[in-house]
Formats: sequence, C-alpha cells, structure tokens
Amino acid sequence: MVIKYNKEADSVYIKLTEGKVAESDEDKKDIILDYDDSGNIIGIEILNASKKTDLPNAVTYEVA
Repeated sequence: MVIKYNKEADSVYIKLTEGKVAESDEDKKDIILDYDDSGNIIGIEILNASKKTDLPNAVTYEVA
C-alpha cells in the first residue's frame, strides 16, 4: 500500500494494490474510488484533504 499527499492538488491517494485503473467513481463528494477490470478497488483518492483532516501529510501506521 502506498499513501501520497499532493500539496498542490490538496489530495491524498491511497494505492491499495498494483493494477491499471479501468473505472473511477465518485462515491461521495470528493471521494473517488478506482477499480480494475474485475471491479476490485485498487485506489482511493480524497480531494480537498486539508479540509477533511488536521494533518493531511501525516500518517500513523498500525498493525493489529
């Protein structure tokens, strides 16, 4: 998994798996889901990220 914050675009992209994006869908306002040819989610993009979190460029990683 890869998480990238684009300060210029104010967006966060969470890449869940490798693959080519076949389709994108804005599930909720400013939340875009990317799907592969099989309909699996391969990425999530959050637009206007600085308005949705206090620290859009900080990540805490936890394994349970």
